[in-house]
Formats: sequence, structure tokens, C-alpha cells
Amino acid sequence: MSLVIKQISALEKVRLGDELNHKEINSYTVLQGQRLSYQVAIDAKHLKWQTKKVWIESELSDYVRVYCIKEVPVDKIFREETVEEDYIITKPGRLPDVLVPIEHQNNLATLSDGNIVLWVKVDVPADLAPGKYTVKFFVETGFEEGEPNQHVDMEITVLESVMPEQTLRYTRWFYADCIADAHEVEIFSERHWMLIEEYIKAATDGGVNMILVPIHTPPLDTAIGTTRPCVQLVDIEKKGDEYIFGFEKFRRFIDICKRSGVKFYEMAHLFSQWGSKCAPNIMVTENGKTDYMFGWHVAADSVEYTEFLKQYIAAISAELRLAGIEDQAYFHVSDEPNMTNIDRYEIAKNILKPLIGNAKTLDALSHCEFYEQGLVECPVTSIRHAHEFLKRDIKELWVYYCCGPEKIFPNSFIAMPSARVQVLGYMLYKYDIKGFLHWGLNFYNSQISLYKINPYLTTSADGAFPAGDPFILYPGKDTAYTCIRGEITFEAFQDVRICKALEALIGREAVVAMIDEAAGRDLRFDDYPATNDFLMGLRAKMLDEIAKHTK
Repeated sequence: MSLVIKQISALEKVRLGDELNHKEINSYTVLQGQRLSYQVAIDAKHLKWQTKKVWIESELSDYVRVYCIKEVPVDKIFREETVEEDYIITKPGRLPDVLVPIEHQNNLATLSDGNIVLWVKVDVPADLAPGKYTVKFFVETGFEEGEPNQHVDMEITVLESVMPEQTLRYTRWFYADCIADAHEVEIFSERHWMLIEEYIKAATDGGVNMILVPIHTPPLDTAIGTTRPCVQLVDIEKKGDEYIFGFEKFRRFIDICKRSGVKFYEMAHLFSQWGSKCAPNIMVTENGKTDYMFGWHVAADSVEYTEFLKQYIAAISAELRLAGIEDQAYFHVSDEPNMTNIDRYEIAKNILKPLIGNAKTLDALSHCEFYEQGLVECPVTSIRHAHEFLKRDIKELWVYYCCGPEKIFPNSFIAMPSARVQVLGYMLYKYDIKGFLHWGLNFYNSQISLYKINPYLTTSADGAFPAGDPFILYPGKDTAYTCIRGEITFEAFQDVRICKALEALIGREAVVAMIDEAAGRDLRFDDYPATNDFLMGLRAKMLDEIAKHTK
């Protein structure tokens, strides 16, 4: 009895019990330097088989990675908003998400109580000769003695056009303490440093090119009056009125970022979250005793903290220059301020601005007044407010989503179809958005970090957020595992790069017109077709146009 094996779009989400009635795709066209992702689905629901392995045969074998797709619990679908139709499930259940490298899976037969779905990534080299290539995907069957192995073929046409580099800034906030907790290692032990590098490499492989640097433990998602495990990179000692700074750990961290492909750096927020009321938790050694000299007990505008910042920021800025990344660095004041605390934010900004010179400030906020009053150079607004900010002439506008929106807008919750994740790319291109921020690369805590959680048991920070919101990396065996949502976000940013490749040939106005024509409307953050056909059809049309103009 033969297996049913189908190659399908990366945009599909196939559950264990689904019928494999998805559209079969056996060919793709790509640019040089583009990543091609697709899925191989195997229907094994009614078969007793002993599959031991799968493998690839191709001229591109060195550039192919294969992953097993595992289902995870989706324990919270919605947070506060009304249920809508554009979700795969609307009640708690399980959905495919985490991608486990095939070499970490002992035996595929352990998955054969339903569909087995494998994720294939082909990283086409930028210098690969144009032409047609075939990736043969083999499955060892082993039903009966002598029965041949089965395979499916993917034909890849590589165009004579190189994918432009990613210029969009992309950050998902990195939590070194959550790595230590999840892997049960001592903070800044050699194993912790190894894991830090694994996580940062996994992040950059997914398109992240900016990292939140914990010069001190980031004052994020921390209950008032409490502390998270200290992951402060800068050692600080106080002698009289002078502070002495040690940068050994900071330099090691930056070196990891550089060799992992990080291009931009954001310094941990210098004032408490949601209002700039307090100093962040900062460890200082004085008279041989190390403790939190600054934190919830110290007012943000206190003389003590202000005088400390003068020396602290000067030392940080000198290190950024020494590392050659001064021009790629951003400073945060406070995360998600609102109009009730704009005055406190202004006080904090006025303390910080004279200390950082020409460096830019970057903060997530949703009120235009912060930008109009000159309080932030790079506003990062929720996508639900993007069109309000677009009415202003903002040179470096970013967008973000987190916890919501749950309706209408794009987001990357597990229960959402993948098209709703990838459609963001065309929006970012059309409106010339400079950066995208999300709060959760690897947040494995409850809300406000009251306790740690197991991300394989709850994907919602124990019911605090819609499932998937806190992270796109899962703890793996001495590494980090990516997920479907992370890979589809990478696809969205590849759409931005393909748009830019076509723009170089036909102009930006023509590319925007092509997007709106394919959408059948004026594409907006709150009005768009989130369908596989739209996304795949528009990308194919753009690649066809690139091919025509490069012959």
C-alpha cells in the first residue's frame, strides 16, 4: 500500500487528523539569495509503517534543511475582543507550530498516528547560477521486503536576479534570563553563553537583525516591586561619587551578535515600563556588597539616578564607539507610555537626550503627541494606529503588534491562518515602514514574570495572552527551535525585499499599484485579502515581472 505524499505551500497548517486535500505544488520560482520554504505532508493515518528516515537528493542538498512539525497546545485563543471567523480554531486545542530539526527526531514512526508534516527550507545561494534545479525528497517506506522508497520532486527555477539585502529593522525582544530558566543553567555560565549564541543565531536566521542588549536587566514585564533574574552585562562598582564600569560580558555579547549577523542594537530601557516612574533594577557593588542600588525604590528623576546616568551613558556610548556600532544603536526611554504619563516621559527624555548625543530614541507607543512634541525620534506604533501616524511626516516610523489586535489586523497568534501573518510584508513595503518590533522572541514567564512556565505546556504565558504571542522560539536540545509563525514572518520580510528588487526595475509607484491591483482595493493595515491565493499569486507575478526585465 503506497503512502500519500504531497508537497504543499508553507502557508498551510496541517493537523494530525486532517485530510490531505490541500493544493499540491511541485515547482517554484525564486531569486538568487532567496529562501524557499514548503511542506511535505505524508498521510499515515491508516497505515502501519516503520519509517526510519527521509532524505534529500539534489545539487542543492548542502543548502536544504528539513524539520518535523510538531503540534503544541493552544490554550487561549482570545484575550478580550469578540470572536471572529478568521481563526483556524476558536476553542482551546492543538495546532502545528514548533519546527524540530529532522536530526533531532529519533524515528518518524513515532509521529504516525496521523499526518506527518515536514518543513523544507532551501537557502538558495546568492551566487547560484540561474537555471532549473530539482530537490528530490525521499521517504523510506519499509512496508514490505523489497518495496521501493518513495519520493516527490520539487523543481526550482532560479532567476538571474539577486535578492536585495533586508533593510527593514526587525527586533523581537530577547530575554537571557528565560534561556537560563528554560535550560536550567546558571546565568553567564559557559553553557548559558553557548545557549545565548544559539538563540541569537536562531533569531537572525528568522530575519531578526536587531537585538535588545541587556546592559542591565530589561525593565519589561516585571511586577512592581519585584526583580527578574539579573542578566546585567555591565559590571558596576561605586567608589564615592564615581562609578567604575566593567564591559567584559558586554563585549562578549556584542561579539556573539556580530558573528550571528545582528546589524542593529537597542539598549535596555533606562526607565520603568508603562510610565517612566522609576529607575530600572540595576546591580551595583559598593564597599564589597552587591545589590540593587537602583530599582523600584528610586524615582526616575531622582538626583542619585540622574547623576548615575551621566556616567553610565557616557561609558556605554564609549563602548559602542569602540565596538564600531555607535551609528547602529538605539536607546529606549520607557515602554508603552500613554497620555496619562506623557509628562513623566518628557522628564525622562529630557534627562536622557543630552547624554546620548545624536543617537536615536525608539519606543513603542500609540499616541502621536509623543512624536509631535519631539519626545521620540523613532515612534513604534501599534498597527491599529498606523494610519493615524502615517498622516504625519515621520522619517523613521515603525510598527508593532503585541497581545492584540485580535480582530481585523495582521498578527501572529498560533490560531490564526498563516496568510494573516505573511500579509504584513506588503503593508510594510507599501507604507515605507522602517522597522517592525515585537515583544516576544523567547518570553517563558507568566504575565509580569511572577513565575516561569513551560512553553510546551502553555503557549499563552499561562492564559495571559493569545497563544503564541510570548515567543517564536522554543527551547530545544542545547539550542532553540523555530516555528511556523517565525518562518512565515521571514517570508513576509522576503516579500518586502522582492518588492524592492522589482522597484529597482519599474519604480516604487508601479510596485504599489501592482499590490493594490492584486488586492482589489487600497491595501491598508485594516483592509486586505488574507488569502493564500493573494500572497502566492502576487509574489509569482512580481517574480515574473523581474524575469521579464532582466532577460
